Amino acid sequence: MNGRLSDWLQALQRRRQLRRLRDPAFRFLFEAPPPDEWVALDCETTGLNVRTDEIISIGAVRIVGNRILTSQRLELLIRPRGEMRADSICVHRLRNRDLDSGVSIEQAVHALLHFIGSRPLVGYYLEFDVAMLNRVVAPMLGIGLPQPKIEVSALYYDYQFRQLPPYRQQGDPDLDLRFATVMKGLDLPTWDAHDALNDAVMAALAFVKLRHLGAA
Repeated sequence: MNGRLSDWLQALQRRRQLRRLRDPAFRFLFEAPPPDEWVALDCETTGLNVRTDEIISIGAVRIVGNRILTSQRLELLIRPRGEMRADSICVHRLRNRDLDSGVSIEQAVHALLHFIGSRPLVGYYLEFDVAMLNRVVAPMLGIGLPQPKIEVSALYYDYQFRQLPPYRQQGDPDLDLRFATVMKGLDLPTWDAHDALNDAVMAALAFVKLRHLGAA
C-alpha cells in the first residue's frame, strides 16, 4: 500500500471515529498532536485474558523529541473489582491491600485520556494494553483509543532485519523480540519488569534509541 493511500485510509477511519464519538468533550483526542511528541504507555493486569482480567496499574510518560520527560508522567494504581490470584501477585507484586487506595478504572482512564491527548502511543506489546484499555474506553466514548500506535518490538525487528545478511528472510524465527533482549540489543539499561511506569520508561528509551538509529 502506497503512502498516499495509507494516509487517506487513516484519515477516513479517523473521520468515522469522530462521528461515533459520544462525548464532544473528548474531541481533543482528534486534534493535531504537538510536533515530535509521543506518550509511552504500559499497563499491569491481573492476567493476559483481555475479556476477563483487569488493569491494576497504569504508567505513562511523555516523550518530546529525544527527551523522555519523567517529570511529566502518570502513575496510577487501580482498585480491582475482584480478588487477585496468587500467580498474578507473584508477577507484579501488587496485593489487594496495596490497591485499596487506588482509583476506579473509569477514573484512571479519564485521567489517562487527558494525559495522552492526541499524542501517538508508544509501547511494548502495546496491542494488549490498548485492548485492555478499550474495554473501558469504548463504552465510555463509543470508540477505542484513536491515537496512532507505535510498537517498539516492530521497530526493533525492522532495524535488526536490516542488519542481517541478504540471504536471511523477513520473518526469520531466530529474531528474539523479548523486551529484555530488545533493551540489551540497543545497549539500554533495564529496571524491574512488570512495573507499569518502569516498563513505560524503558519502552520510551527504546523508541528514542531506535529513532536515533533511523528505525522510527
